[in-house]
Amino acid sequence: MNVSKPVVAILDDEPEIRRLLADALEDAGFQTARFDRASAFEAALQKLSPDICLVDLGLPDKDGLALVHRLALESGASIIIISGRAQVQDKVTGLELGADDYIIKPFDPAEVVARARALLRRGNPTGGNRQMEAHFAGWCAQFEQYTLRADDGAVLNFSHAEGEVLRLFLERPNRLISRAQMQESLSGTAGESFDRAMDVRVSRLRTKLREDPKNPKLIKTIYGAGYIFLGDVVWR
Repeated sequence: MNVSKPVVAILDDEPEIRRLLADALEDAGFQTARFDRASAFEAALQKLSPDICLVDLGLPDKDGLALVHRLALESGASIIIISGRAQVQDKVTGLELGADDYIIKPFDPAEVVARARALLRRGNPTGGNRQMEAHFAGWCAQFEQYTLRADDGAVLNFSHAEGEVLRLFLERPNRLISRAQMQESLSGTAGESFDRAMDVRVSRLRTKLREDPKNPKLIKTIYGAGYIFLGDVVWR
């Protein structure tokens, strides 16, 4: 896959819905991966790091809401539920379990594309005016390519969701970033789901930055307060 394009995972057991969504998203510049079963989708997540997951709640092999909750806690991706369940309580439950948006079937594919773009803009509110390359501690973060380059030549990909957190740290080095500030900057909903999602993203970033999980040097946890990124950062 071309890592310069955001990746959207589509999980729906209806072939026509998958095709409709994939065609609209790919025409809009996204990459897509399609799945008709939760089991295949979860297996793919071992290697795939989608920026956005489109999840139907009426899955044949797993409860959709349970899957959404797990994704919110573990994946770090943005989640849009696409479902025929139109009751207000279904929407409230989905959002409380960690979904970022909820779209009711039948839908206009253009609306799905617009909402996906809106989620991505959360991490890039000023659009093309933001600097897209940062150098720090032997690493170069390239936000247009979604890559981390090490001085030894190694290249690692990061998801858009992980990139949101990394940019937040790199734009505020050597300063405490509280959970409340993270929530405000990343447009998250306060609660356990948001906190766990942030912990997952930070853990993945530490792994990619070759941090010792027991004694990280760059991303420090200040227990009861938040995180602090220790290091000098040069933007180019």
